[in-house]
Amino acid sequence: MTENLRNIGIIAHIDAGKTTTTERILFYTGKTHRMGETHDGESVMDYLPYERERGITITSAATTCCWRDHVINIIDTPGHVDFTAEVERSLRVLDGAVVIFCAKGGVESQSETVWRQADTYHVPRLAYVNKMDAPGADFFRVVTQMEEVLGACPLLLNIPVGSQADFRGVVDLVKMKYISWEGELGSSMLEAEVPAAYLETAMACRQQLLERVAETDDRVLELYLNNEPIPDELLRQVIRANTLAGRLVPVLCGSSYRNTGVQPLLDAIVDYLPSPLDIPAPEAERENGTKQRLAGDAEGELAALVFKIVADRHVGNLAYVRVYSGRLEAGSYVWNPATGRRERVSRILKMHANHREEIPVVEAGDIAAVIGLKHVSTGHTLCSVEAPLVLEPISFPEPVIQIAINPVSRADQARVAEALARLADEDPTFRIAVNHETGETLISGMGELHLEIITERLKREFRVDVHLGEPQVAYKETITRPALGECKFVKQTGGRGQFAQVKLQIEPAKGFQVENRIQGGAIPREYIPAVEAGIREAMQEGPVKGYPVVNLKVTLLDGASHEVDSSELAFKTAGKLALKNALVKAGPRLLEPIMRLEITTPDEFTGNIVSNISSKRGRLESMETYRRTQIIRGLVPLAELFGYSTAIRSLSQGKAAFSMQFSHYEERA
Repeated sequence: MTENLRNIGIIAHIDAGKTTTTERILFYTGKTHRMGETHDGESVMDYLPYERERGITITSAATTCCWRDHVINIIDTPGHVDFTAEVERSLRVLDGAVVIFCAKGGVESQSETVWRQADTYHVPRLAYVNKMDAPGADFFRVVTQMEEVLGACPLLLNIPVGSQADFRGVVDLVKMKYISWEGELGSSMLEAEVPAAYLETAMACRQQLLERVAETDDRVLELYLNNEPIPDELLRQVIRANTLAGRLVPVLCGSSYRNTGVQPLLDAIVDYLPSPLDIPAPEAERENGTKQRLAGDAEGELAALVFKIVADRHVGNLAYVRVYSGRLEAGSYVWNPATGRRERVSRILKMHANHREEIPVVEAGDIAAVIGLKHVSTGHTLCSVEAPLVLEPISFPEPVIQIAINPVSRADQARVAEALARLADEDPTFRIAVNHETGETLISGMGELHLEIITERLKREFRVDVHLGEPQVAYKETITRPALGECKFVKQTGGRGQFAQVKLQIEPAKGFQVENRIQGGAIPREYIPAVEAGIREAMQEGPVKGYPVVNLKVTLLDGASHEVDSSELAFKTAGKLALKNALVKAGPRLLEPIMRLEITTPDEFTGNIVSNISSKRGRLESMETYRRTQIIRGLVPLAELFGYSTAIRSLSQGKAAFSMQFSHYEERA
């Protein structure tokens, strides 16, 4: 039943314990019979060899389990900023999320990123404060950071009993019971009265919970004001309603590694996160441009979104889909409006990391993988041939780093090109281009680790050896002032000639815009798209260093045509040359990517690290002290950060840790 289905994502900063928590969820729900550990390279969800070697998640993995007669589809996402696209596409198709925070690290830089991504897609979420047994763990500090840094309204559902090495259980604030764990791998939960030493804190937190809930519901408010007992079931109903509306974020705590606190998290997923029926059905666009909200049930018109492609050597492309309306059946034919092709769904699979279970049909609200689609990409819609419609695609961040790549032997040239194309099909943030001046192939990605994994996959999966150049920054160009550009393109040949004239104005803007102010048909309407195509082509190589041009508004002012010699090619060429002419006169400037850097270091190394940031053209944003540890945040150009992991180790005797993520582009000084 759809109301008993939960589609959730596990999202967090790197090393917060996402995969460890997912492994416990699979064990306690009976999906697996042993717990794999990330540090041992034996986790079920991190199944790729380079994930196991590094002990981190690189690609999101999907699985399905059952808890209290509810089916839970889980996507375990990476925490490293280089793979943020995996989080982006997962949140686009999920109904709810569990955000995991480290009780020691608190709200870290990537925690903020994934939280904002969840805000963008209006995803209801729970918070789980993990690693309560770690040295320096502080539950209430993390809750305060959620309010101050993320702007969340946390609602404590349980609080820890003990902390750090003494952590031994939680107090459930809804039931007002002390819960502890025993038995093999924490599979048995024991309920008891709240220990006297924690009763006062528990009563104060329970009071705060009731006050926050009463503010949103008249039934609870009346019982609260009359000092009458509030039934647990009513409390859960109201907490659920507030969670779905995004007003409150239920917060739980535990230590997944010590098998403590995971079962209450599963209960909260069932009790408070939405089913597909609780989420408004998305809008889809018809061929005629009209928008229509989908029925959102199995009897409606088919609408499914492809959110992930995995290249499989044995079966071809494996397409992960979320079905929003109707049903997708094995052996049926579907329509892909993006390519204008009819394709056959050969098989449908339920995924458990890299293990597969074949199923005959997937219905509205569910997630599955499809085999047999040959011409499909991330963000494409699958619908019925009779009723074509398009769902809103997924947007991804632009790559910020690029590197030259060449095969070791000339014989591998074609194989490298084919392998790169397949990897680009999988990953929307991985791009391939050719430098026409040098003939080199350039690959672009989100960071050094991202491109390192790509090259490792080339060697392991596709068995091709490559040479890598030095990493280069993916600069962009922009303009600083308005300028006019004009081109009269005339070409006479033996037969029919070419004629087109375009006059345009450019000015700085946010994003890219084209405005048509041509009057009197100076440029016939059918040639306007060709002019725009020429403009877009010219923007691929700016006048400063040949990097793409961004943040530009183009206004078409005038032009001329010839009834015989004008053509789309002529107007495309004229548009391209007119823009190039204007760009040179518009004060072009180089833009470079700026990274947000967060460093955690012992006090004694703070001075060295701050000086080093200044020497790298960086600027400090904030410094925070916590138990003789400094958390330094700043903005530094990406060009200065290649090999930074080695530099930070030498500055801090290996004791500092850092993370960085793309912030914005700004003009290079």
